[in-house]
Amino acid sequence: MSVLEAIIMGILQGLTEFLPVSSSGHLEIANYLFGIEAESNLQFTMAVHAATVLSTITVFFRQIVELFKGLFRFRMNEETRYVINLLISMIPIAVVGFFFKDAIEGLFTSNLVLVGIMLLVTACLLTFAGLAKPRTGTITPKNAFIIGLAQALAVLPGLSRSGTTISTGLLLGVQRSEVSKFSFLMVLVPIIGMNLLELIGAPTGGEGIGTWQLVGGFAAAYLTGTLACRWMIRIVNRGKLTWFAVYCVAVGLLSIGFGIFH
Repeated sequence: MSVLEAIIMGILQGLTEFLPVSSSGHLEIANYLFGIEAESNLQFTMAVHAATVLSTITVFFRQIVELFKGLFRFRMNEETRYVINLLISMIPIAVVGFFFKDAIEGLFTSNLVLVGIMLLVTACLLTFAGLAKPRTGTITPKNAFIIGLAQALAVLPGLSRSGTTISTGLLLGVQRSEVSKFSFLMVLVPIIGMNLLELIGAPTGGEGIGTWQLVGGFAAAYLTGTLACRWMIRIVNRGKLTWFAVYCVAVGLLSIGFGIFH
């Protein structure tokens, strides 16, 4: 992987982690186009995921600080209830991570047909959510768990995590500003946990990726991720999801075409 390819991959990760178009799907397509083996760039994958975690913390820094302040008052309050809902939402992805990790990883083999099909599913979800009337519901334990189930399903390459969780929340009647915030905060611990597990289980020795590739990919993912996160919040608040559905259909059909004819 060259430095330029690393920057391009970082930009893709930063944009597509937050925009509802599937970061995993786009990275699978990029791996295919650049001829990169998915197993060979574990360090890079961890670096760009860490960058998007930092992007989320940057955008929601004030809210995260408030949550910690409320949590460490050690009594039931609004912040504590919110943290409990975040923890509830993480249960499904934790189950998938512990019991189906190898099966999921087996799907990340540049299977462009699967990626394309899941992008079409993402487009359907975004369309339904975009047509839903704005409502003023809040995050409840039940809603948190259902949104968590949506996040667990979004481990499939091509099924957008942000698109799936935000669409699910909107279809459940959660207020737009609340669902975007919850969608981005609920992924922090799972991504950090996934990176730690990958780090612990990573084989020692072997040829690693270059320092400049890591730096370029990390910086590109952080900068574009921060911009995309802020942009996505505004998009959800305005209910403008339909154009992303159109994009997912176009890329999904192209991905299926590449997978079938190449």
